[in-house]
Amino acid sequence: MSDPAFYSGLQQKLETLKTEGLFKPERVLASRQGAEVVAADGRTLINMCANNYLGLSGDLETQQAAEAALQKYGYGLSSVRFICGTQTVHKELEKKLSDFLGTEDTILYAAAFDANGGVFEPLFDENDAIISDALNHASIIDGVRLCKAARYRYANNDMADLETQLQAAASAGKRHKIIVTDGVFSMDGTIAQLDRIVELAQKYGALTMIDESHASGFMGRTGRGTHEHCGVIGKIDIITGTLGKALGGAMGGFTSGRREVIETLRQKSRPYLFSNTLAPMIAGASLAVLERIGKSTELRDRLHENTAYFRREIERIGFTIKPGTHPVVPVMLFDAPVAQKFAARMFELGVLLSGFFYPVVPMGQARVRVQLSAAHTREQLDKVLAAFEQAGRELGIINAA
Repeated sequence: MSDPAFYSGLQQKLETLKTEGLFKPERVLASRQGAEVVAADGRTLINMCANNYLGLSGDLETQQAAEAALQKYGYGLSSVRFICGTQTVHKELEKKLSDFLGTEDTILYAAAFDANGGVFEPLFDENDAIISDALNHASIIDGVRLCKAARYRYANNDMADLETQLQAAASAGKRHKIIVTDGVFSMDGTIAQLDRIVELAQKYGALTMIDESHASGFMGRTGRGTHEHCGVIGKIDIITGTLGKALGGAMGGFTSGRREVIETLRQKSRPYLFSNTLAPMIAGASLAVLERIGKSTELRDRLHENTAYFRREIERIGFTIKPGTHPVVPVMLFDAPVAQKFAARMFELGVLLSGFFYPVVPMGQARVRVQLSAAHTREQLDKVLAAFEQAGRELGIINAA
């Protein structure tokens, strides 16, 4: 150790995080992902904090599809895509995603973070402008930072401010402009106003891009995402998303759009060029998931029923939630220590969920974030609601009976 001060400095910072209540411990599970999980200590918990929207992460059919791909294509490719890391299953999945999203072509990444991190730098430079929602995901923010384009930020889902930023970019004489937004903002469950965004993009000659990580597979009439939900399929230029949430829950991301955009990314996107190929068993399972949700609305219907029921009942009990229809349900507690105590008490009552507070959310907006799944039964949701009511009364969050 040539620099002991470096390590002691890191330890001090870690201790400060713990003192301020900002340290994030990991929950260790001893079971597969699902509506119920087994913690490392052997306790069974109702899981209300996973992105497992369609309940497919631990599903037997998903597992069997992965096993079949594993048998046919092997465990991995030990390579990047352009050397010798592309198999037929990858091309089939890219085609399937393009058909599903209503685009011309799709490129796969090892993670959705890589998709957002690798999309801007190959396509835009200092002559261009990126107009980004203030609450966009960290991966979008990092991707924009890697690009030399001018950056404009508009207030979350604020169309008046978006227009102001578009006008500023136009006045600056920027060559190409692109509006970038999450399709769904994961901390609030807020759905972007894509119909309005498309109108403004057309008015100012701008491109559009959405991150569909919290929408692909279940938003919209056929589950295609927020662009279907908002009636703008075919009007979004670039779509990024993940295979690690509703679409199977493993890992992997994608970028989808016009053919010339995707071909440019294949040639120049650094996370694609210099990352190992997505494991073929993930690609095979994702193909099976897309085929499955294309044949039936059962999982989407159950998810939306669970969401409506939980949102209605949690408000009846007396909690404040962010309004909306998305299965992300922020239960507002406002105070960070209260959010921590509440999540800890819910764990004691057999419910797994997470507290969020500054700097993840704005100061004074601490909350626990509930995430509904198609895998949840009504009995499980009623147990969760009963635990919310008990913990809420014990901690003085809601009035005692």
